[in-house]
Amino acid sequence: MAVDSWDPAAGGEPSELDVARLCLASAALEKQDFGLSAHEIARLAPFARQQGAVDWAQLAQGLESAQIVALVRLFTLAESAFPAWESGPRSPVVPLVALLKSRAAYPSELTRWIKTNTSNRFLPYGSLMDRL
Repeated sequence: MAVDSWDPAAGGEPSELDVARLCLASAALEKQDFGLSAHEIARLAPFARQQGAVDWAQLAQGLESAQIVALVRLFTLAESAFPAWESGPRSPVVPLVALLKSRAAYPSELTRWIKTNTSNRFLPYGSLMDRL
């Protein structure tokens, strides 16, 4: 049995396939592990945090607003389900919410849903220090 090692610094930019996997997982919120395999969970973990190389606002530009809302829901729930996806103020939820707001496509009930489904105190708006 082989065990993969995980290097968070080696994450790089997610490929179109990675984004597609995340979009599929966001449509499977009711499934165990959101329909992701253990390998996919480990592979996608670096993209669950806003690292220097990952610009979720840019990556999501080509997505429909409904897909972005689905990703917000996935990243909100996955943080509790997968310890490697914990992200605090660096959650992809923050730039995705900002993108939805810039499109005037932010659902009014989404903030309440996020707050109800996370223990991350920085969601959905991020750190106050980052906004100053």
